Amino acid sequence: MAKTKSPTFARIRAEVIRLVGLIPPGKFTTYGSIAVHMNVVARHVATVMSHLTEEESAALPWHRVVSADARISPNMERKTAALQRSRLKTEGMKINREGYIQDPDAHFHVVGPRRDIRWSSLKDS
Repeated sequence: MAKTKSPTFARIRAEVIRLVGLIPPGKFTTYGSIAVHMNVVARHVATVMSHLTEEESAALPWHRVVSADARISPNMERKTAALQRSRLKTEGMKINREGYIQDPDAHFHVVGPRRDIRWSSLKDS
């Protein structure tokens, strides 16, 4: 039997998806920026992003989330990395051969200030 995800993880997942959906075209943010805003660790955000369904991947601008150094993850599958690079370039970002977004300050999307959330203590709906 598959392991059931906790209500806490489900809330974190929903919020990551919501925040990624708010990143405007021509902008990017990082796993860490989302994590700081949500008061979680970047690994939580990366886990959510790496387990999107096909429908979520088609609907979300997932390509606008990169590593802390404004780089397409070198650990990403080549085909996915090429798609991310292509989409970011289509939105006006220049990316060097190592995968770094050039002039990142001009394209960085600020998610927001750290929120004082304790995800595990939220009441289940």
